[in-house]
Amino acid sequence: MTATLSRGRDETQTAYKVQRLTNPDEIRPLLESDRAYAAYAIAQLDPQLFDESEWYTATGPEGQALALHSRSGLGRALFVSGDPGGIGAILSLHPGPRFSFGSLRLEHRRHIEKYFVFTRHHTMLRMSITSATFKSAEGAAVRLHGGDLPAVNRLYSSEGGPASYSASHIEDAVYYGVMMDGALVSIAGTHVVSPTEGVAVVGNVFTHPRYRGLGLSTTATSAVTSDLLERCPLVVLTVEEGNDPAVRIYERLGYQTRCKLHETPLIRKEPLGVLSLSRRLIAAWRGRAEGKKLVLR
Repeated sequence: MTATLSRGRDETQTAYKVQRLTNPDEIRPLLESDRAYAAYAIAQLDPQLFDESEWYTATGPEGQALALHSRSGLGRALFVSGDPGGIGAILSLHPGPRFSFGSLRLEHRRHIEKYFVFTRHHTMLRMSITSATFKSAEGAAVRLHGGDLPAVNRLYSSEGGPASYSASHIEDAVYYGVMMDGALVSIAGTHVVSPTEGVAVVGNVFTHPRYRGLGLSTTATSAVTSDLLERCPLVVLTVEEGNDPAVRIYERLGYQTRCKLHETPLIRKEPLGVLSLSRRLIAAWRGRAEGKKLVLR
C-alpha cells in the first residue's frame, strides 16, 4: 500500500517503497509489455549475465518503476522503465557508478537529470525486427572473429577517434564485415545477444568514409540480423532521430520504429555517493517494519 503524507498546508510527500529484486522470474514480467524498448535489459536476465546486474523496483501511487545497473558487455549501463516518479525514488538511493551509459524514455529525463549530467541530448529511435519482417540485402559479408581484431580497430579508428575493442569481445559477440580492396571497410555487430531470453541488440555499424554510399552498411547489418534471427526471435537497434538515410536502410531490411528514447553517457552529479548513502540509511529506517526502503518525495 502506498500513501501520500502531509507536509504542511500546501505540500505533500509521496511515499515510494523501494526494494532490490534478485529473482529473474520476478523481473521478467515487468519487462514483457515493451520488449523492444527493454531488449537490452531483458538480455541481462540471461544466466551468464545476471550476476553482473543489480535490479531495483519502486512502488508508488502512480504505479511501479524499475531500474537496472549492469556491468556486462561494453561496460556499465543504466536502464529504467515505468513510473518516472518511482525511477527518481530509486536513483535517489541507488544512482549506480560515477560513469555509465543510460537508456531511458523521454518522460524519464527530468527525473534522471536530477542525479546525472547528460553528455548527449539527441532523441533516438528504437527499431525492431522479426523473422516475419526481415528482408535480406544483397552482397557478401564475412563473420569476424578475435583474430580480426587489428582490422576491426583500424576500421573503427579511421575517422581519427580511438578504438579499443578486445579479441574476446569480437569473438563472444556477433560481428560481420564487408571486404573491399583487400581491407575491412564496413562492419556491424552487437551490444548483447541472449538466445536464452530470445533477444539481441545490433550496434556498432560503421563504414570507412571512402566507401560510404555503396550500400555496404546495409550488407553488414543484414548479415548480422540474419545470423541473430536464427537464435533470437526479437532483434533491435537504435538510430538517431533525423538520420533519415540510416532509418531508410533499416526499414528496407524490415526494421520498424517502436519508440523514442534517450541513449547517452551519464556522469553522476554526486561524485562520492555520501548523500545517496545517507538517504539509504534514512529510507531503511522508515521502512524497517516491512523490510523495504521507504522514500518520501
